[in-house]
Formats: sequence, structure tokens, C-alpha cells
Amino acid sequence: MISKRITATLTAAAVVVLAAVVPGTASADTLRLGPWKPAGSVVRPSATSNQGLASVRGKGLYFTGNGTVPDEFRAAGWGHIGDPDSARGYIFDAYQWTAADPTSKMFAVTTPSGARYQYVHPLAPGEMMNNSYAAVSPDGRWMVSGEWDTMTRLLVLPTPILNSRTPRKGGTLPLAGQIKLDRPVRDVQGCDFVSSTSLVCATDDTGTDLFPTGRQLLRIDLAQPLHGRDVTARVTSLGQVPLISECAGTFETEGVDYDRTTGLLRVAVVPPSPCDVNTTIYSFRR
Repeated sequence: MISKRITATLTAAAVVVLAAVVPGTASADTLRLGPWKPAGSVVRPSATSNQGLASVRGKGLYFTGNGTVPDEFRAAGWGHIGDPDSARGYIFDAYQWTAADPTSKMFAVTTPSGARYQYVHPLAPGEMMNNSYAAVSPDGRWMVSGEWDTMTRLLVLPTPILNSRTPRKGGTLPLAGQIKLDRPVRDVQGCDFVSSTSLVCATDDTGTDLFPTGRQLLRIDLAQPLHGRDVTARVTSLGQVPLISECAGTFETEGVDYDRTTGLLRVAVVPPSPCDVNTTIYSFRR
């Protein structure tokens, strides 16, 4: 159970939703993604779940949505929240500037005790302003983020608080390096590490010019674990994320999470309108 004090603190800070998820019944073999077999699905309100999710040690799943941006962040210009991640009980939220002329992006860190600190990353030369997700390496030292559109890299930053290069209670977060991909990817919405040298990433790429299907789940295999400098990586498509709905129209792929405790991989997909009031969380097991 989550203590009332921590839950109240988190809820007041970021309209947080923490919950255990019980697998549902989505089990058609057509949902298989590479080695990942379907293990169920659940439906959650999009207002609090349509941007991403993360497994938090001892507290179940943490969700983000358009409605979970704190009022003070929105008023300050941080109007978009992306797919979060968690390590050692800390929660890392990715925020994007929605006012004019962005010059930075921000990561908000919530500690296991409920304290929250802001880390601002100034845009490096040529870096796009998008901040769709945060993915923390298994050793906790490095955090991966990305940009929108067609890219041949992912960005690497020191993980706030968990990396000794960073200040303990908020501050500036510099770029540490890049993951240089062997082929382009487009519109990556979320990533998570499944090992020290492998990530899974979900895209909202509608095209089929880069891979055989659109809206792919990608496996990104690093040449070596992250160490604060550039590394190379190989990209493989595992197939299209599930696109299942009673409503016809455009789907949107959102966040992805790998729970190291249970071995479950989860992917969030928003169905077409008017079914988009809810987001489907699909679970897979290797």
C-alpha cells in the first residue's frame, strides 16, 4: 500500500495516479511484437493516462496524462508532460515548453519521500525543443530523452540526483552524449530499458518508408552500456503496436514501460475519437 502522506504529496504536486494493473484479456496472436507475447490489456481515463507510465518500486504503476500537469508548471510555460520513468523509487517526468521561443526542456524529479525538484536542460545547438520521454539506465546514472520528427540519435543526460554530476535539489542538466542510431527513427513517444544495452521504444510514426509497418515498437541495441559519452546502436522493428478500437480513425501511440520485477512490457495506445476518452494499456511478456 502507498502511504497516505506520500500519495497526498504526489497528488498535490502533479495530479499523480499510482495503481496496480491487472492484465485483461487481449491475447490475439496478432498482437505479438517480436519475442513479446500478449499478456493482457486495461483501459484507463485518458486525462490521467494518455501520455505515459512507469513502474515505481513498491508503489505500482504511475501514469501521466494531459490533465496531470501541475497548475504551477503550466503557468510557468511547461504545458506538456511526456512518458515518465522511475528508478530506485524516484520518478522522472519529462516536460516540454509550450510558450513561444523555447530555449530549454525540463525534467521534474519526485523523490521517494515526495519532495520534487526541477532540472532544466538548455537546448544544445541544433537540438529540437521536444521532450517526449525519459528513460533511466538500469544503473541509474544516465537518462535518455529524444526529439520529434525523423532522427538518427537519442539524447543522453546525467540522471538527476542519481548521478553525482548533478546537483541534489534541482538545477541545470547538461547534455552528456548521444546514442547514434544506425538508421533513422521517427516520432518516438516513449522508451524504456530492458537491459543495460537494450531499449524498447514506441513510435507514432504513421509512415512505412522507414519500417514495414507504421507505429512501430522498436528495439535499440547499444554497442555498450551508457557511460556519459556517445555510443552507437542498432535499430530493429518488432512490429506495429496494437491498433484495436470500436471507433474508426487515427490512433496515437504513447508511452512504454518495462517492469523489471514482473517482466511485463506495457505500451499505451490512444484510440480514435470519440473512443479517445480512454487509453488502452497493452501488456506483453517475453
